[in-house]
Amino acid sequence: MDATNLIDDVIDREGGYVDHPADRGGPTRFGITQAVARAEGYDGPIRELPRSFAATLYRRRYWLAPAFDRVALRAPALAAELFDTGVNMGPAVAITFVQRVLNALNREQRDWADILVDGNIGAKTLHALATRGPTAETVLIRAINALQGERYLRLAELRPASEAFLYGWLAHRAG
Repeated sequence: MDATNLIDDVIDREGGYVDHPADRGGPTRFGITQAVARAEGYDGPIRELPRSFAATLYRRRYWLAPAFDRVALRAPALAAELFDTGVNMGPAVAITFVQRVLNALNREQRDWADILVDGNIGAKTLHALATRGPTAETVLIRAINALQGERYLRLAELRPASEAFLYGWLAHRAG
């Protein structure tokens, strides 16, 4: 699975330059904050961040670094969901979601031992993904979407300014 279409979809969905007053991350371009762009070596104005830089950043930081490319070899739809969730919440959060769900689905460790919920894709997480069978991918995606929706709701409850984003998060990210 090539992540190019996933990356293009995220960039298109996130849009160009946005400076929403309720966004604690500050101004973004293509969904990338100035802090993330700086961490990846971009030193120009965030308003002028090139699309090609954004695409390279998304591939490196949100596809390859968290090993979603390795997940895609076993479960491509799940990898796409983890990528999208990782872009919005951080890759480690997306990975902890799938690790928690895998632990809850291991039939009291009869299928595999509990996985350390550490936000890293490793051999044990990949083994568990391969063990549950072909229908598990759909179940995992549904569970991740449920966890994602709950997290968005909690964010809005804890920080009322986040209510400005809740409808869009639920409409476009969870499910």
